[in-house]
Amino acid sequence: MSITIDCFKAYDVRGRIPDQLNADVAYRIGNATAEYLGAKSIVLCRDIRHSSDELAAAVAKGLTEAGCDVLDIGVGGTEMVYFGTSELGADGGIMVTASHNPADYNGLKMVREESKPISGDTGLEDIRKIAEGDERQLADARGEHRKVDVADAYIRKLLSFVDMAALTDLKIVINAGNGAAGPTLDRIEPHLPFEFIKVHHEPDGDFPNGVPNPMLVENRAPTIDAIRAAGADLGIAWDGDFDRCFFFDENGRFIEGYYIVGLLAQSMLGEHPGEAVIYDPRLVWNTVETVAALGGRPVQSKSGHSFIKEIMRRENAIYGGEMSAHHYFRDFYYCDTGMVPWLLVAQLLCTSQASFSSLVDAAMEKFPTSGEINREVPDAAAAIQLIRDRYEGDAESVDTMDGVSIAFADWRFNLRASNTEPVIRLNVESRGDAQLMADKRDELLALLDELQA
Repeated sequence: MSITIDCFKAYDVRGRIPDQLNADVAYRIGNATAEYLGAKSIVLCRDIRHSSDELAAAVAKGLTEAGCDVLDIGVGGTEMVYFGTSELGADGGIMVTASHNPADYNGLKMVREESKPISGDTGLEDIRKIAEGDERQLADARGEHRKVDVADAYIRKLLSFVDMAALTDLKIVINAGNGAAGPTLDRIEPHLPFEFIKVHHEPDGDFPNGVPNPMLVENRAPTIDAIRAAGADLGIAWDGDFDRCFFFDENGRFIEGYYIVGLLAQSMLGEHPGEAVIYDPRLVWNTVETVAALGGRPVQSKSGHSFIKEIMRRENAIYGGEMSAHHYFRDFYYCDTGMVPWLLVAQLLCTSQASFSSLVDAAMEKFPTSGEINREVPDAAAAIQLIRDRYEGDAESVDTMDGVSIAFADWRFNLRASNTEPVIRLNVESRGDAQLMADKRDELLALLDELQA
């Protein structure tokens, strides 16, 4: 029997339980993924949501009935699927997670061999069509479902990104948001000289302290309060499947992803001079200047993990970063990870013997930024065109790689439609003029708000 599945998004599967996503849909998607990839083995992982066990079991049934072995690495984060797929030489991987969505949501993220992404234009739509159809792939010989422990090897991989001898005592607030990050942090803790102050550490699929999404301003207070109370050197918070991490300095100030990308580019190019660094159109001036000053090669990519990963591989880039706190590393299979970035930042603090604030203050003063601001509009394309028509006549440059980026001598902005939510996203930056940035931000927002009226 054919069905309609409406929880396929641009990069993954994500929907409400059980009306949009349930065991039957998960079974179909697992079976379809095995058929589409011609897979003999698939790595399977799941987050801590209450529905994840049932969905993972359904995915596994779909895979094994197609004759595909399931390499079940248990509960963890999305990056563990990237690790497992590449390290185990599997034909693909599936992560059961809804990341930072509410507790009544869940989803699936898929990769093919070598942890290459499967997105809307690279196979996800094909999997959807197969899953919606009447026929299932049923092999004569059922695949094997076996548990595989990759935890120790995964921790060793993370630690390989830092010079352990260079690490010194730091006091770090860590906020797992009651998501999946806590157990991984517990495993890595004995290897490090750091003191961890743990906030919302225990996994809890009810998310009693709110959805694990540090992008929401209202979710930041517990981390900020803990930093100030402990006199910590920095704070870190993760989303539910810990493929993104977010930073706070020793004063409890939230540090926009804009500046973290520049900092990580500095860290990576210090060890690998002359390499390519990938950035998206939302964080341009600071990134380009930082990379160029260190002899690196800045390369712009459209926002979104599938685009970034494609360009990462094409350019053999050492590092790539997005405003959305996704950070990609060549030595992590060209994939994003929420664990490597904080280790690198901690190492910078240790080796520089400087405060976190002092590492970013100069860039923040030189290139003030609005951070990403979301607005709901009736028609995203019309909104972007209206803004373009208003500003491009006097602009020094106009770039349409991702939405529209318009630059003037002393300020610029990017306006793009979200690939995952019904909103448009605005980012504004200036050259050393915080007031100009704020004025232009407010001016653009006022125009967008007029469209809603």
